[in-house]
Amino acid sequence: MRSRHYSKKKAAVIVAIAALLVPVTSTAVAKKSPKALPSPEFVKFEKVKKGSGKGLRLGYISLGDSVPFVKLVSDSIKREAKRSGAKLEFCDSQIDAAKALACTQLFKVKKVQAYLNFNYDAAAGPAIYNAGPQVPVIAIDINQTPKQVAFMGANNNRAGVVAGRGVGELIKKKFDCKYDAIVLMESPGVGAVNEARIGGNKQGFAEICGALDLKKVKSIDSSFLEEAQSSFKDALTTLPNSKTIVVLAMNDDSCLGALAAAKQVGRQGDIYLGCHGADPTSWCEIKNNPNWAGDVAYFPERYGEVGIPYLIKAARYKRIPAKLQVNHVWINKDNINKYYPKAKC
Repeated sequence: MRSRHYSKKKAAVIVAIAALLVPVTSTAVAKKSPKALPSPEFVKFEKVKKGSGKGLRLGYISLGDSVPFVKLVSDSIKREAKRSGAKLEFCDSQIDAAKALACTQLFKVKKVQAYLNFNYDAAAGPAIYNAGPQVPVIAIDINQTPKQVAFMGANNNRAGVVAGRGVGELIKKKFDCKYDAIVLMESPGVGAVNEARIGGNKQGFAEICGALDLKKVKSIDSSFLEEAQSSFKDALTTLPNSKTIVVLAMNDDSCLGALAAAKQVGRQGDIYLGCHGADPTSWCEIKNNPNWAGDVAYFPERYGEVGIPYLIKAARYKRIPAKLQVNHVWINKDNINKYYPKAKC
C-alpha cells in the first residue's frame, strides 16, 4: 500500500480536494458575462478543438502540484491549453491562499482574459478575485462563489449513490444483504461535502439492500489517511465478532486507512469497501482485492477536457452552464482496464 505523509493542515486540504465540494449556482463575475445556460447532470469530456483558443491568454491557479490528484488535473489542463493554441499562464499556489492571491495579481499584469481557479480556501475566493483581472473565472472542485461564472467538479451526492450501489451489489451477491456492521468513514470538517457524499453512499446502499439497520451503523472521523487508519482500528475493537463489515468511505485515503488498520490486526477479510477516487493508489486493490468492491471515478486526468473548452467560451463571453460536473463511473475489477489500461500491478 502506498503511504502518504502530510501535515494535518495539508491532509485536511487533500480531503477537501478528494471530497470535491458541492457546487452551488453562482452569479456571473464580470459585467459582460451573460446569464448561465441550464446545467446538465454532467458534461462530457471532449478534447478541445485544435486552434480554438488561438489569440487568447488564459490562466490556471493550481491548488498545489505536490498533491497527486492536483498534478493529474494540472497536466490535463496544460495539455488541452497547448492543443487549443491559447497562451496559458500557470501558477502553483502551493496550497496557500496568499499565493493564490499573488497568482491573480500576476494574471492582471499578464492581461489574462479568463482563468481556472483551484484554490483550497473558498472563503478567500472573493479577495483573490478582486486582486486580479475582472474576468470570467471557473472554479475547480472548490467553490469561489460569488466570484465565478461556473463550478467545475463533482456531483458528490450522485457519486455517493454510485459507490453505495456498487458495494451493495457485492454484499447482496455474497451475503444476500446480510451484514454485521456498517462503518461510515466521514470527514465532518468539509461540511456539506460530507453530508452529500456520505448521504449518497447510504442512499445507494439502501437501494440495493434496503434501509440501513441503524443499530449496526457506526460513524468515525477519517479526515486523512493516518487518522482513518487509527480511527478504524479503534472501531474494529468495538466489533470483535463482526465478520461482514461494510465500509462506506469518503475517498481512497479513507479506504486505504481502513485496509491498513484491518491488516494490522489480521481482519482484512472482514471488511468490504466502497471507495471514491479510482486514482493510481487504488488500482491494485480494485484489481486484486475481492473485498474492495470498487471505486467511483472522478477522472482528474481529463479535467482539461472540460476546463479548457469552457474557459475559452467564457473568455469570449459566451454562455456556459453554471455547473460543469463530471460523469461518475463505477470502476471495479471487471472494467478497470477499459477506463485505465495502464493499471498494472
